[in-house]
Amino acid sequence: MQEYKVIGIMSGTSLDGVDLAYCYFSKDDSGWKFEIRNAETISYSKEWKEKLSTLHTKNAATLAKSHSEYGRFLGELVKKFSNENKLSVDFVSSHGHTIFHQPQNKFTFQLGDGAAFSVACGFPVVCDFRSKDVAAGGQGAPLVPIGDRLLFSDYEFCLNLGGIANISFEKNNERIAFDISPCNIILNDLALKLGKEFDDEGKTASKGNVNESLLMQLNELNYYKKSFPKSLGREDIDRDFFPIIKASTISVEDKLRTFCEHIAIQIAHSTNHQLLTSNLQLLISGGGTFNTFLVSRIKELCKTQVVIPEKKIINYKEALIFAFLAVLRMRGEVNCLKSVTGALVDTVGGAMYLRY
Repeated sequence: MQEYKVIGIMSGTSLDGVDLAYCYFSKDDSGWKFEIRNAETISYSKEWKEKLSTLHTKNAATLAKSHSEYGRFLGELVKKFSNENKLSVDFVSSHGHTIFHQPQNKFTFQLGDGAAFSVACGFPVVCDFRSKDVAAGGQGAPLVPIGDRLLFSDYEFCLNLGGIANISFEKNNERIAFDISPCNIILNDLALKLGKEFDDEGKTASKGNVNESLLMQLNELNYYKKSFPKSLGREDIDRDFFPIIKASTISVEDKLRTFCEHIAIQIAHSTNHQLLTSNLQLLISGGGTFNTFLVSRIKELCKTQVVIPEKKIINYKEALIFAFLAVLRMRGEVNCLKSVTGALVDTVGGAMYLRY
């Protein structure tokens, strides 16, 4: 049996914090097995939230300096996490934090210098998983579907409700995946206008009313007319979504209610027309799973059986799968699928920084 002990790290567009998951993987003739043994989320300081949310507007020198600083920051978090839990670690896997994602212009950039990271934590590091796929003509996203296929094959659909809602499923013996719509990146921004970091359980949204005009404008955005493969970057959301929402004169409560409805409609559209049989299961993970109002709307509109897993999977599924991507990278095996991203070939992505 082959075994790996890996720390997976995820930082999403919703800026909730840094997810760290210490994961155990094993492989035998029956396939891959996994266990999340330790996990923790480190909230961002006000300074890091400000920096990460505005870095795409800064100059090149600021970006380069921040790349190194963020790598050291992540490395120090890993070192502390490892020491406190007395972990035996083979290597670390980092998604980084997406600052630019423009596959149509053939580039993507995840903050967090792997060299600085590796030196700070003292472990080998695998990072920068998207660049290889973008270089091969792909979207560089989503990256999670290979993990969905190999670790969560019991579920027909895997839905992540993070800063962006994305989904993966099998179709004609190929894995298909794409970003569905913005999610917490907009819901959290609206909650901030009410002095809250997020809309707890969607309680504020549940008190609002759907504004049909705003809902129609959102549903008619060009992104939803594109076929997959497709992905959303922060730039797309800033350009196409936020101006429509900001231009609306309705209350914040109504904006939250309307955007929850929009997310649920787009998720239903992405799943319902794929159904060939009944009783198919939709696994939901990511921070948005705790938005019980949003989940209730998804359950109402989708024709699938919605499955809510244990909290470790809800909170750390992406960190787990990035740890798994690093395992595949270290084994020299495909970890990014052309059927998902539209690349010319399947790729083995990730830059490796070995122990110094």
